[in-house]
Amino acid sequence: MQSQSQRARTTRLLYACAAGLIVAGCSGGASAPPLTPLRSTSQPASRLARNAVGLGKILSSNGGQIFGFDIDRSGNDGALATSTNVETFDPDSGAILKTFPKSPPGGTSYDFDAIVTGDVGLVTRDVTPKGSPFAKRFYDLMDPVKGGFIGKWTPPVKDVEVEAAGPNQTTGMTAIFAIELEKNDTPVLFESSLAKNEFGKVFHLDRRTFGVGNLPQVAQDTTTNEAVVATSPDGGRVQGAAPINVLVDLKTGKQTQFTGLNNGEFGAGFVNGLAVDSGTGVAATTTELNAQVEFYDLAHQTGLAAQLPCTGDTSQGNSGAGIANDPVNGLFLVTDPSYGCGSQGSAIVVYDEKGNLVETITGFKFALGEPAPAINPSKRMGWAFGPGFNQLQQFFY
Repeated sequence: MQSQSQRARTTRLLYACAAGLIVAGCSGGASAPPLTPLRSTSQPASRLARNAVGLGKILSSNGGQIFGFDIDRSGNDGALATSTNVETFDPDSGAILKTFPKSPPGGTSYDFDAIVTGDVGLVTRDVTPKGSPFAKRFYDLMDPVKGGFIGKWTPPVKDVEVEAAGPNQTTGMTAIFAIELEKNDTPVLFESSLAKNEFGKVFHLDRRTFGVGNLPQVAQDTTTNEAVVATSPDGGRVQGAAPINVLVDLKTGKQTQFTGLNNGEFGAGFVNGLAVDSGTGVAATTTELNAQVEFYDLAHQTGLAAQLPCTGDTSQGNSGAGIANDPVNGLFLVTDPSYGCGSQGSAIVVYDEKGNLVETITGFKFALGEPAPAINPSKRMGWAFGPGFNQLQQFFY
């Protein structure tokens, strides 16, 4: 049985391959009024000596293929999971520090979900009973600094699969987007203090809008205490409806929705990635069919689009994927599995929050549907998947 990360990657691959049959063309697109963030903009605050922009060290896991990882955005620790163990590592050197458990129980596999507030890691543990084709799902908390499991996380919904946690390493309650497997993959949203195993209200979402078939992308605005969801309301249909952006109050469940950009002859299609700067109220998305990055002012519900380098608005094969936000330096980092400029493989394309291209880092080897990199803004350093399935790639921006 596939683990959570395996299923997510397989789903991305199937959607991308199916939609890849579209014949690319070229047409113009329009953008909404420019962004005017209401909140104060973070100033570039990195006075530390910067490394040269480009690739750094390569980490190789002890346990084989990596299923999820994260780093402390303001510290010196990181963690990853393989199917047989969990490993901690030093983000500066790439050295594996600790591996546990020493003797994994039979039928057990692991996925790493996120590092959250309090420097606590969330790990999904799938246990397949002997003679059963179906796994039972449990959630463990781990210490990315000392290594080892430190407790259980028991969500208020039975047989739930976590699809997104935060990202949030700054405030007490983290937004959790998940699906109820026993209820036909019904999407649910709630907040949790994972370290304390405490929970807010559970909100059941409309499967027609937020179901996994629409590949919803989820982030958290910690200033407004809202989950931000960007999704395609019609399953990414070619020349279909525009993506929608939905803000969900994590205390009340109140939803505020506005329509996203839908540029290009074929439209936007699926939303591939989403990140939010809680300090400025700016969100960025990537969309599948038009190779664009959209920037939205969440308060004003306005947006603009930037075309990825060396692409047109029908360059589906060169579309971006995951996005990370650097709130310290006011940047969005976009993973681009098939970079459009020459034969340079994959890239991370860096934009400021007004949609201006800042720089491009090439030389990566990403898979389709590459998730967001994990970054340390003060060091302007990050990690991404690759080049091998058992490896992570360090980079500097």
